Amino acid sequence: MTPTAPAPHGWSARPRTLVSLVVAVVGGLALAAAFEPIAWAFLLPLGVACFAVATDGHRVRRAGLVGWVFGIAFYFTHISWMRDSIGTDAWIALSTIESLGYGAVGLAMPLLRRLPAWPVWAAAVWTTMEGIRSTWPFSGMPWGRLSFAAIDTPVAPAVTYVGMTGLSFLLALAGFLLAALLHPGRIPGPASSPGLRAGRRLPLVVALAATSAVLLLPALRAFPVQESGTATVAAIQGNLPGPANNILYDARGVTTNHLQATQQLADDVAAGREQQPDFVLWPENSTAVDPFDDSIVNAEIEDAVSAVGVPIVVGGIVGEGEDHVLNQGIVWDPQTGAGDRYTKQNPVPYGEYIPFRDLWDPQFGQLSLITRDMKSGTRTEPLDVAGIRVADAICFDIAYDDVITEQVDAGAEMLAVQTSNASFIFTDQIEQQFAITRLRALEAGRWLVVASPNGRSGVIAPDGSVVATAPPRTQAVLNEQVGLSTTLTPAMRLGPWPGRLFTLLSLGGLLLGSVAYRRRREDALPPHAPAASAEHDAPTPIPSP
Repeated sequence: MTPTAPAPHGWSARPRTLVSLVVAVVGGLALAAAFEPIAWAFLLPLGVACFAVATDGHRVRRAGLVGWVFGIAFYFTHISWMRDSIGTDAWIALSTIESLGYGAVGLAMPLLRRLPAWPVWAAAVWTTMEGIRSTWPFSGMPWGRLSFAAIDTPVAPAVTYVGMTGLSFLLALAGFLLAALLHPGRIPGPASSPGLRAGRRLPLVVALAATSAVLLLPALRAFPVQESGTATVAAIQGNLPGPANNILYDARGVTTNHLQATQQLADDVAAGREQQPDFVLWPENSTAVDPFDDSIVNAEIEDAVSAVGVPIVVGGIVGEGEDHVLNQGIVWDPQTGAGDRYTKQNPVPYGEYIPFRDLWDPQFGQLSLITRDMKSGTRTEPLDVAGIRVADAICFDIAYDDVITEQVDAGAEMLAVQTSNASFIFTDQIEQQFAITRLRALEAGRWLVVASPNGRSGVIAPDGSVVATAPPRTQAVLNEQVGLSTTLTPAMRLGPWPGRLFTLLSLGGLLLGSVAYRRRREDALPPHAPAASAEHDAPTPIPSP
């Protein structure tokens, strides 16, 4: 009788692969539903668990394919707002690139499952993947990190202690532990026998309970943030003339609207209806033309500052030579004029600059409108606004860990976000970004004021609660008293170290898993049979005698 080798590629494996692909799609869609606009955050660990189940029982390449399908289902759904706001081509390109990260985690899963406590290694790899795709290629895209869906849940206060990266790790760990508990897997060999699997359930239950406790205990007692003083800050939402989703339709008109809202605030202060603010926050693109070159815009800013009598942090696009521009928050003082500035650190590739323009300079569609590339800022010190040290972030900057952390570590007493979500005003992007913004306030233990031209502006307390907000597509002034603090939360003290730790764990896990994976496959082969490479899904067939 001729012995035959197992054939994962054969017909018997195909139904299992189809089931895995279905589970991957369901898991990706469930993870997308955990974020705004649905915001069913309880689906976070279930989505991760589906990923673990879908990739189980497959070898490297096929697990990578299943993981990529999960990523496609998740990311194409999660940033579907880009299709309607920026364009279908940009949506497809960005979603495809970002989904590859989940395919990479899928490739790693067969290796990691060979290790003791594999959910810990898998959570580290998942978290490392989130960090890599959040910064690369170019400036990356942080949208879709597990932690970003945690606001308004009992686990949100944990971000104050472990930061965004640590919270993503704990949520991923909970998902992988859930998968290990409910779906022990099909790893060949005696270690997967039913008796031993049952014996492993108690440690898994204990590990899941411990992870849940770490996530939930911070909700019982908030980290004590001591306030060193208070300030009154006014956020101006001037609204847009013309189409609500086109900031450039009437750029000077946008500035005029913000001038009028600021003058109304000054009138209300003079009449005793509003408290005098310490400073005023205008949004990103409140001056979409250079306020130093355009005399009309410059005069309107001076009029606004003179009317309110306190500094205004203006959001302006400033020329930097013939080929570049800067996206800046400019402190405009009523006595000394333009002074301290923060420059956006994370411009959007193909939205605010063209990468490798010297090799490819597109002159079609929306890309043809980018005639000058936006340069990145490098400032790590907070702004000095009326004697208050303010950590500024411009639009997508709020999704990057280092922007706020470095400024808070340097002594920022409160946070400000200048954003221009006009392009996304009819999409769910504004709610996703507002959720991230609220988590940043909670992570840093700081009051946060966010100004947008037409939504969503707001004032956020250090516990992430919304104190005041303005309806989108309206002109509004939010004039609120906020607390000031120099207390550093554990998350701010940790800074980038959680990401570094999980990167090291990932590298170690992949190395150890590769050795264990190859050894297990070699042990499973009959004597004298050549070992298959981990890069191939099928072992080398055994020749017939």
